Amino acid sequence: MLTKKRLALLTIFMTMACFVLLLFLPDSIAGERRAEGKIIFFSKIGFLSVCIAVTIAMILILLFKREFVRWQTFSFGRYKYLLFNLVKRDFVSRYRKSILGVLWSLLNPLLTMLVMTMVFSLLFKDTIKNFPVYMLSGQIIYLFFSESTTRAMGSVIAGEGIIKKVYVPKYIFPVSNVLSSLTNLGFSLLAFLFVFLVTRAPFYWTMLLIPIPIIYTFIFSLGIAMLLSAMAVFFRDLTYLYGVFCMLLMYLSAIFYPISTIPEKYMPFMGLNPIYQYIDYFRNLVLVGEIPGLWKNAVCIGFALIALCCGVYVFMTKQDKYILHL
Repeated sequence: MLTKKRLALLTIFMTMACFVLLLFLPDSIAGERRAEGKIIFFSKIGFLSVCIAVTIAMILILLFKREFVRWQTFSFGRYKYLLFNLVKRDFVSRYRKSILGVLWSLLNPLLTMLVMTMVFSLLFKDTIKNFPVYMLSGQIIYLFFSESTTRAMGSVIAGEGIIKKVYVPKYIFPVSNVLSSLTNLGFSLLAFLFVFLVTRAPFYWTMLLIPIPIIYTFIFSLGIAMLLSAMAVFFRDLTYLYGVFCMLLMYLSAIFYPISTIPEKYMPFMGLNPIYQYIDYFRNLVLVGEIPGLWKNAVCIGFALIALCCGVYVFMTKQDKYILHL
C-alpha cells in the first residue's frame, strides 16, 4: 500500500536519482547548460529533478486512486456541456453591448502594441530590430497568463450560486476561464500575424511550431489558475496582492526591453522566471528561426508540470471545504 510516508521517501529517492542523471547528461544531448554560474546551474538541475520526481509521484497517486480518477473522468464527460457554456458565456459577455463587439479581441492587442511602441521604440529602436514584433511576441504570452490566472482566481467564488444549489465539478470554473483566455489568445495571434505582415518581418518555417510554447504556457497557467482559485476562497486579499505581482512579473519578463540591458551578473536569474522562458521560446521560433534545444524544452516542461501537479493537488484536497467559506 502506498502510504504518505512511503510516497515521501520514494519522491526523495527519485529526486536524487534524477539529479545525478541530469548532472551527468552530456551536452551533446541536453545542449549547453553551463553558461551560468555553478549556483544557478545546480539550482536548475535541482529544480528539474524535483519537477520530475513530483510528476512521477502524482502519476503514482493517480494510479493508486483509480476510483477517484474514474469518477472525475465520468463527471467531466457529464458536465462538459457546462464547461462549453461557461466559456461561451464569458466570450459573449466580455464585449456585449459594445459597438465593435468581438473585433475588440483583435483591436485590443493592436492598440496596446501601438501605444507601447510609441513609448518604448524611441528608447530601444537602436538595440531591438523590428520592435513591434518583438514587443507583441512577448505581450501575447504574458497577457494570456495574466488574464487567465487573474480571472480564474475568483472563478470558484463567482460560481457560489451554482455550487450551493447543485453538484458540479468545481474545477470546471477555473478551467473555463483558462480556456476562455486561450480563445482570446487565438485572436491575439491573428493580430500578431497582421503586425508581422505589415512590418515585413522575415518569415521562418519555425513559426509553424508556435503551438509548442503556447501549450507549455497553457499547462503552466492552468496549474497556477487552479492553485490561485483554491487559495482565493480562503484568503480573499490574494486577489489584490496578485495584481501587484503581475505588474512586477511584467517588468521582469523582458517584454518591451532587450535582455541585453540587464547586468550580466543578474542574467542567470532570468532563467528562473517561467514566463520569460516561454516568451524566449516563442521569440526564438518567430524572430530568430531557431528551435530551442532539449534543455530549454525540459525547463519549460518542468515549470508547466510542477505548476499543474501542485495546482491540481491543492485544488482537489481543499475542494470539500469551499462550501464552508463561500
